[in-house]
Amino acid sequence: MRWEELTGDQFVAAVDECEGVCLIALSVVERHGHHLPMGTDMYEGRGILERVAAQEKVILFPDYIFTQIPEARHLAGTISIDGDLMIQLLDNVCREIARNGLKKIVFVNAHGGNNGLVAFYNMRQLYKPSDYVVYLVNPFFAAFGSELQLPWPREEDGHAGPGETSMMRALRPDLVNMELVPDDDEGKARNRLAHLREAGVQTGIWWYADHPTHYAGNAAHATAEAGEQMLDVMAAAVVRAVRAIKADTEAKRLQDEFFARSGTPSV
Repeated sequence: MRWEELTGDQFVAAVDECEGVCLIALSVVERHGHHLPMGTDMYEGRGILERVAAQEKVILFPDYIFTQIPEARHLAGTISIDGDLMIQLLDNVCREIARNGLKKIVFVNAHGGNNGLVAFYNMRQLYKPSDYVVYLVNPFFAAFGSELQLPWPREEDGHAGPGETSMMRALRPDLVNMELVPDDDEGKARNRLAHLREAGVQTGIWWYADHPTHYAGNAAHATAEAGEQMLDVMAAAVVRAVRAIKADTEAKRLQDEFFARSGTPSV
């Protein structure tokens, strides 16, 4: 059930049917090479969640694009939100979701650049008590870390590469232009900070150093069939997570216990 498609009369019953679970796909608007739309992550997140909703009763929050993407500020069309506002907005959205009766809020990460953000945001839940729990699910780990047989070498995948391109060929083929896939080495890392990486050092400019055009891999391998397989594997992973979250009573209990104890710390 999509939040924005429910009537006000339907919403309360929907909350009960979903056992208080709301899924929100966290995506961004950014360049995806020459051949994919800037909303690629949004379409992928939406596509995964709609597959989940076909298998499990959940409420899907409207498309959410206001997450971490400062590394693409040099490229046209990027929507990059200030860091402090990004966190405040996520907090505000979570409070609004919970105020409407959905106390189990599931972040489904649909943008690789969000990994640091969502890990940090999850730990921020330990600073202030709340009447809800934020759960984090990363479906891309399920597809790219699984035994799924994909028709390309793993080392030739990456941002706007064959994986994402395959999913978009399955979801929105009308927005994919395979004729614009580069036939040179644009998708290979430039390794301009290899000297730091070899020493175990990372900086905020690392992604720009390797992939300034926001293209990594070789999208020429992409097929709609592979995209369907990936989306199904990701959706299955989220469904498993949702079922565990619906059954969970410990996270909220332990969260409340933690805050009760943190008021008067002891050994």
